[in-house]
Amino acid sequence: MGNDHRIPRDRLNDYSPESAKKRREFLRDVTGASLEHTGHYSFDPSVLPGNIENFIGVVQMPVGIAGPVQINGENANGLFYVPLATTEGTLVASYSRGMRVINECGGVKTTVLEQYMQRAPAFIFNDAREAREFGDWVEQNFEAIKAAAETTTSVGKLQHIQQWSVSKMRYLRFNYTTGDAAGQNMVGKATLCACEWIKANYPKPSEYLLSGNMDTDKKHSHLNMLHTRGKRVIAEVVLKKDVLWRFMRVDTKTLARASVLANTGALMAGAAYNGPHSANGIASLFIATGQDEANVVESHAGLLSHELLENGDFYLSVTLPSLIVATYGGGTGLPTQRECLEMLGCYGKGKADKLAEIVAATVLAGDISLACAVIAGDWVSSHDKMGRNRP
Repeated sequence: MGNDHRIPRDRLNDYSPESAKKRREFLRDVTGASLEHTGHYSFDPSVLPGNIENFIGVVQMPVGIAGPVQINGENANGLFYVPLATTEGTLVASYSRGMRVINECGGVKTTVLEQYMQRAPAFIFNDAREAREFGDWVEQNFEAIKAAAETTTSVGKLQHIQQWSVSKMRYLRFNYTTGDAAGQNMVGKATLCACEWIKANYPKPSEYLLSGNMDTDKKHSHLNMLHTRGKRVIAEVVLKKDVLWRFMRVDTKTLARASVLANTGALMAGAAYNGPHSANGIASLFIATGQDEANVVESHAGLLSHELLENGDFYLSVTLPSLIVATYGGGTGLPTQRECLEMLGCYGKGKADKLAEIVAATVLAGDISLACAVIAGDWVSSHDKMGRNRP
């Protein structure tokens, strides 16, 4: 491939309107695409270093507002209007419908229980006994390893190291708290420093791979269901039977029965989430607020739990054990994403737990709405009316 096919770059000022225009013109010549709308944006490209390379413009995603939803959390408290970036008709309306039911029932209680971000190196030895001996040494030297890791960050704090032996290998899973950042890069750098310290100080020769893939970065795993990755957050509501019937035309006993059927189906399928659709709300909120969209694969996993109460009301909760959100760093500071975070009161330091509670409340609202739509027979008809599958 000759130089004529290289993407134009400017080593001195690559994040400028002129450089973006040159790349669009290059693509127009080689692909025929005009990129007219892609080239229209309202912010200065100079804010983009660290977020993207070979910038050409923006993909404009429609953003709608769901809500308000009453959240009774430890961090999020009050009425919130939730921005959802999506191209799926009925989605925003459905979440708003679930939020209205929640409000009529007194709001949703939200709780963040813990937060960890991991990097999981694998150390290789001559045999299993050497690997076991190394594991004992790591436990005895945890404080020194922690000190080495934390020299790279003022925010990240190493909390504990989990260990597993397989064959002649010892897998370590470093667990950090990372403040208001998602922290994947932060903990990668910290763990590299820790592993180099280990290699220099362990009495015997050792070699390692910085990620042995047990951190399950941007992949779902059952390990994350049990041992938190990101934030473990729970949203709870008691649905009053008269409210559910008035707004959804669904009886709580019917909802309980349908929930058992849905749980069984999810179990048979080996689904990462047993509720109707956690990924819809999470992905839409992630795009609107500048989260790393690939983290949806980890964040959507969870457990929807229910109980039919003696008075006929219906307890419902969603547990998200690996919700990865940030209110500082990454894409959160980009202009439109920052505006959406500010709408929620979630931009900047000290706000990540608040955002996590809002995400969990939104997921619960969407599950209430969709579950009731399926039971009441509104699911297909609503998409016919408001979506893209009109005849």
